[in-house]
Formats: sequence, structure tokens, C-alpha cells
Amino acid sequence: MTVRVLHPGLLTTIQDLGRYGSQKYGVIVSGAMDSYSLRAANLLVGNRENEGALEITLFGTSLLFEEDRVIAITGGDLQAVIDGKKAATWRPILVRKGSILQFKTAINGCRAYVTFAGGIAVPEVMGSKSTYLRAGIGGFKGMALQKEDVIEFGEMNEFNQSLFTMLEKMESDPTWSVNYTKLVNMQQTQTIRVIRGSEFDRFDEKSKRSLFHEPFRLTTQADRMGYRIEGPHLSLEKKFELLSEGVTFGTIQIPPNGNPIVLMADRQTTGGYPKIGQVISADLPSMGQLQPNAVIQFKEISHEEAEKELLAKEKIIDEIKVGIRFTILYIREEKKS
Repeated sequence: MTVRVLHPGLLTTIQDLGRYGSQKYGVIVSGAMDSYSLRAANLLVGNRENEGALEITLFGTSLLFEEDRVIAITGGDLQAVIDGKKAATWRPILVRKGSILQFKTAINGCRAYVTFAGGIAVPEVMGSKSTYLRAGIGGFKGMALQKEDVIEFGEMNEFNQSLFTMLEKMESDPTWSVNYTKLVNMQQTQTIRVIRGSEFDRFDEKSKRSLFHEPFRLTTQADRMGYRIEGPHLSLEKKFELLSEGVTFGTIQIPPNGNPIVLMADRQTTGGYPKIGQVISADLPSMGQLQPNAVIQFKEISHEEAEKELLAKEKIIDEIKVGIRFTILYIREEKKS
């Protein structure tokens, strides 16, 4: 009932949708950098959307399966192979005991997600399985996965078991898959939509124009806590003292050097730099798939437009949920006849 880590890769952690309700105690949210890929991966194996998954960054992770298990691989294309053969992605697949799942190098996107039917059997901390590395809580012993770590699977529910039985009877992996292209963008040149931040009007006119009309580049100083990006120098019209205020995933802060910092999943709970913008929720998963040196063009939209975009993405998730259930039921009935 386990999978063994042969090689941890650059960074592999257990993440779900985050640890909410504890920021008032200074505990960050964490969670998946690309929540849409994680949710889809869980749906594909019959888990609840918020179940823990492995978040694999860029390259190198290798896993040995010590029992048969239905899994799904979503997110960026990290050239996943099973026993040396290209692994199917964005669909449920049955991995046999003794097989090795390996991720080579990212060629599209930055992070891949692996879910297991039945989930991952680690305890929840403050309502979440997400790993908070700096505090050493959640996930697998509060740490990134290490060589020879053994991850236990959770117990399969009725749908997990039904899916397992169906795939076991099939001669090959399913031919259908989830079309993610309208859900998350894996390209490394992206338009990221933004609403104005609380200090937007305190920046000079040139900076406000530059934010939405000139490209920025993601630097190598980019991790789960935040992205440092380079581009035109952004400056305040007049210096002022700002008390630390609450920040969130996607907040764009401008430090004194004028180069933006975009806060990501492991962001702090408060920040003291002026906030020029906020990446909209619907574009955060796409932001989470950017690699260093990616090119970003920010585009301003209204709060109303941001809400519509989020609702549109949630509709896609709902369609995926219904589509998976219908497809599995249809295949089961077809096999019976």
C-alpha cells in the first residue's frame, strides 16, 4: 500500500488546496501552486478535489510502486515515463506493482501533480495535508520528499475501487483525457490579468503605464513563496510610510528597487511593500506554471471581469467532474453488455 521515493527531484512536496483559517495566527495557507491541475487530477482518480497530491517541480522525481494503484498525472509536461515508456497524462492510469514512474525535464509548464486513488495517508495539520516547509508542518513530516521516503496510500472509496476494476479489465490505458487548455496555460510567454492594488494610485504615471504595456521577465529568484520579476522600473510618485497589511496569493508588491515581487502559494501573511496590483484568481494556476525566464505581460481588468473569469473556470471544473463520471459509467455499462 505504498510508493517509495527513489529520487526526490528538485522539489517534491505533498500539497492540497491549502490551510485556511489560520493566517490570524501567522500560519500561511500553502497549497498547490496550480490548483486547477491538482483538482482535475483528484477528480480523475475518484478522490475529493481537495485530497493531497504530489507536487513535482521541474525535473528528476522517481517513484517505485509497491502495489497496483490507479493514478493521474496532470500539470506541466515533465516528460513522465513509466518503466521507460511515455506515461499518459490528464487521464486515469493503472500502475502495476514494481513499476517506476520517473519525471525527466520540464518541456512545458513547471509543475506536475500526481494523485493516487484513495489519496495519501498523512495526517492533516490545521485542516490540511499541505506541506509548509519553513515551519516544518504538514505533508510528509513537514519536509520535501527525500530518497527512500515511503508514502502510504489512503483507503479507496467505492468510486476508486470501481475505477480500479474497470482499468484492470482494459487492455490499455483509456483513450480519452481532460482538455486542460482552457483551464490553465502552460506556455512560457503569457498574458496575466491583474486588478489594481490598494496603492496603485500612489505610483507615478509612467510606472502605471509600464505595468500594463511593457513585458516583464521572471528571474531565477522564483519559488513557492514568491516570484521576483524584472522589467521597467516601477516607482512611487512620493515616498510614504506603509504599515504591514494582509497579502494574498498573487499580490504584486513593489520593493524599493522597483522590481515587482509576485507573492505565491507559500507567501507570508502580511507585507509592508506598496501593492500595485493583484493577479486574478483565475490566472494564478497559469502563473504557477511559469519557469524562470518566462515572459509576462500584465493586463488590467475590472473586479467584475475577474469574477466572471473565475466563475467560467469553475464551470469548466464542473464540466470535467460530470464528464469523468459519465465516461466511467458509460465504459462500465459497455463492458457489461
